[in-house]
Amino acid sequence: MPKYSFFCRLSLLGILLTMLGCAMKRAQTYDFPEPIDTSSRPIVLQEKKIYSFSELGVYADNRFAGARLNGMIALNDTLLQATVAPENTPINHSAFYAFRIWADSARALTVELDYVDQFHRYWPKLSHDGFYWRPMDSSRFEMAADSSWARLQLTVGPDTLYVSGQELLTSNDVWTWCSLQAIHPAVQLTSAGKSAEGRELPRLEINEGDPIGKDLVVVLSRQHPPEVTGYLAMQAFVHELLADNELSNAFRKRYRVLVYPILNPDGVDLGHWRHNTGGVDLNRDWAYYRQPEIRQVANDIVHFRRKGRNRVVLGLDFHSTWHDMFYTPDETAPSVIDGFKEKWLAGIEASLKDYAIREEPGPVKQPTSSGWFITQFDAEGITFEIGDDTPRTLVRRKGQVGAIEMMKALMGVER
Repeated sequence: MPKYSFFCRLSLLGILLTMLGCAMKRAQTYDFPEPIDTSSRPIVLQEKKIYSFSELGVYADNRFAGARLNGMIALNDTLLQATVAPENTPINHSAFYAFRIWADSARALTVELDYVDQFHRYWPKLSHDGFYWRPMDSSRFEMAADSSWARLQLTVGPDTLYVSGQELLTSNDVWTWCSLQAIHPAVQLTSAGKSAEGRELPRLEINEGDPIGKDLVVVLSRQHPPEVTGYLAMQAFVHELLADNELSNAFRKRYRVLVYPILNPDGVDLGHWRHNTGGVDLNRDWAYYRQPEIRQVANDIVHFRRKGRNRVVLGLDFHSTWHDMFYTPDETAPSVIDGFKEKWLAGIEASLKDYAIREEPGPVKQPTSSGWFITQFDAEGITFEIGDDTPRTLVRRKGQVGAIEMMKALMGVER
């Protein structure tokens, strides 16, 4: 055999091995039964401005991260109409709003939220500093019979008042929280990449000891910007994993955990109802990874699993909806931890007084994160939904109990 032929074949083999190695580091595509086109679509950005009603001595603005206010006009001396529109359509019914309002002197004022072909969803939250929030008193709230508008009776003055559908927790707030968790010796904070607009996609790795060969749990949150209650539950979940007690300490020695607390930082900071800057629902992009946020996070998980020779056993994705709900795989889905969800859900129900689990099992259909964990790893993929209006103390308690019962179920600890 000529020498050049041998070297050509050797080079070709090297190229093929390199290509194979690169492919193994990337998430594999999958044809889900109900495919969804997640190619980028145009979005409409809100104009950032101050709405000045000098004749009334009243002002409002949307010039802060997380704001959503598309327009405001005065209907009379005491009634302002705020227009709230989504980033694009079609879109989920998640009509989020957030603005600031103030006046030259103290006065009563009504603001009517007018939705564009949508309806009211989020109960108003009020704050004077953007940090401490309180729900609006029901006596000062009115809503149309068809939910097409809502009226908020406000007392405004020189002290700026934040009005928002949910508490504002921006990408900077998330990074600050991650930095505080990274003080714990078992936590490493790094970035899985950047969003389309250059915001960080933070990743927390929780582990004690040698990570090689451990089973791996993955936690996701904030694919959808307004779903704050899911994020709050995720925070409490992580806090419990890091607690200094016998169960949590033992769990960190046996399991490795990856936490991606905000997958859609652009949408969060731009006050989006649902989508990223590509105009796409990120929780439908887990088949072909057309959006940079999901592509980077999916590849990051696969890279960690391969490098650490870990077995992914569970993926939990925290969301919010109208009421508490667990979306789980049905009996048709494979799982490397058979029986986990039954033990886990039963443990949660037993630990929360007067609480009945609402579960909706189903087959893998659409390219969601839960379906991705199943198709990519044969892992358990579960969506942990928290109600929009669930009391915040209960939200955090559910996150805490969810972590405790997960650790018990995975480690075989009896109740």
